[in-house]
Amino acid sequence: MNQNQFLSTGYLRLCQIIGHPKSGIPALLPVSRSTWYKGIQTGRYPKPIKISERCSAWKASDINRLINDFQENEK
Repeated sequence: MNQNQFLSTGYLRLCQIIGHPKSGIPALLPVSRSTWYKGIQTGRYPKPIKISERCSAWKASDINRLINDFQENEK
């Protein structure tokens, strides 16, 4: 399985996307929390889905697509 195709369905929390070194979670996208939220505002990154009042997540398929787009742009 391709490293970037970690999950085709389901949801990811922010720490699973940008990483959390203290918990040993590696970053899929090496950006800071503030850069991530600015990217959402500008439309560069996908918008979250509210799971509950204080919990947001992103579709794994959207994150896979974002990573694949970045890889295609590098070529």
